[in-house]
Amino acid sequence: MDFLAVLNEIDNFIWGPPLLVLLVGTGILLTIRLHLLQIFKLPKALSLIFRAQNAGSGDIDSFKALCTALSATVGTGNIVGVATAIHAGGPGALFWMWMAAFFGMATKYAEGLLAVKYRETDEKGEIAGGPMYYIKNGMGKKYKWLGGLFAFFGVLVAYFGIGTFAQVNSIVDITKMTIGLDPVWTGAILTIFVAAITIGGLQSIAAAASRIVPAMAFIYFLSTIGVLLVFADKVPAAVSMIFESAFTTTAATGGFLGATVMMAMRNGVARGVFSNESGLGSAPIVA
Repeated sequence: MDFLAVLNEIDNFIWGPPLLVLLVGTGILLTIRLHLLQIFKLPKALSLIFRAQNAGSGDIDSFKALCTALSATVGTGNIVGVATAIHAGGPGALFWMWMAAFFGMATKYAEGLLAVKYRETDEKGEIAGGPMYYIKNGMGKKYKWLGGLFAFFGVLVAYFGIGTFAQVNSIVDITKMTIGLDPVWTGAILTIFVAAITIGGLQSIAAAASRIVPAMAFIYFLSTIGVLLVFADKVPAAVSMIFESAFTTTAATGGFLGATVMMAMRNGVARGVFSNESGLGSAPIVA
């Protein structure tokens, strides 16, 4: 068995029924406990984007924190992630992405709340928080090893997983296809820009994100509306296909030939987590 086959076996095991139940099940439980917070508190959440009290006790204001959290999800997760989910799991994967996103709102709210509640101030006077801290401070010192384990795997994911590889791969592919730029040059340019921003620490990252993300989100929103208008006649059939494929084996031709309901669910939830980070543990660190 080669290395790729081993990775695929691990991937199939990890993204099997147990993890799907844990991710979506936790979201459903929190949705019930929080009394459908993602619906009844949505108007307040949207209004706070524009009139939040930015002068708080953290290292950066709330708008910059929001932009930093969104910077890794808007493009790669919502565009490349959706295409990958459909290719692997069929149109029905989109339905399960929606489900993961809906219930994931409650999960992400809970993660952010715990991160703020149990955060600490380090020896440099800077705020430090996230799952590793609310595991240690919320669950007790005897679970500190679990927080350390999360931090270890979090670093591995950030450096060798969806934190970098997916984004770089997407950029390299696009630049090569559109302008024929050699991947080596694309990688070198990205490295220089990323280093210039990240070496300055959180303040530099947040400042850059607060300038780039609003423009990125605006372009993304306009592009989405544009695509929907241009292909308006195909939208009803597409929506119908999504709902039909979510609960039946896909018989369509293409990358999703013979996709099963389990494949649609698995890819939808997995890419949903990639898109919104709910349950992943990375967003609470920024929060």
